[in-house]
Amino acid sequence: MSKKPDLVVFDEETQQYDAALRAYGTSASAPSIKPLNTSTWRNDGITKVNQQFKSKFNELKKEFDEMMNQFEYNDLVYNATFNFEPIIGEIYYLYHTNNSEPFLSIISPEQCNFNHLGTFRLTSQKMWEKL
Repeated sequence: MSKKPDLVVFDEETQQYDAALRAYGTSASAPSIKPLNTSTWRNDGITKVNQQFKSKFNELKKEFDEMMNQFEYNDLVYNATFNFEPIIGEIYYLYHTNNSEPFLSIISPEQCNFNHLGTFRLTSQKMWEKL
């Protein structure tokens, strides 16, 4: 069997001419294959991913800031002086007087002259919630 010239696209296994079935040009006069310009797609992808990361970071930062505020309130109230066992769900008032540490009371700010630091409620998880 004679070998076909390079210009002829012939499949030896199937014994058929298959130039029309190829996904690429098979002759010198065929259009040249040019790689796609993927830089636009890549830049769009990078921009979108960076926006998603920034958005998620901001959400986590906001959640962290809220958690730190809760921690500071809980630290302040738990380190305050009180001579009773707080009841879950009840409202308590945190005060500060001159030359003393903060103290927790059931007396509302309208009924006393102490420096009111905040109003808190004890949740079922034993966390103090600022009202």
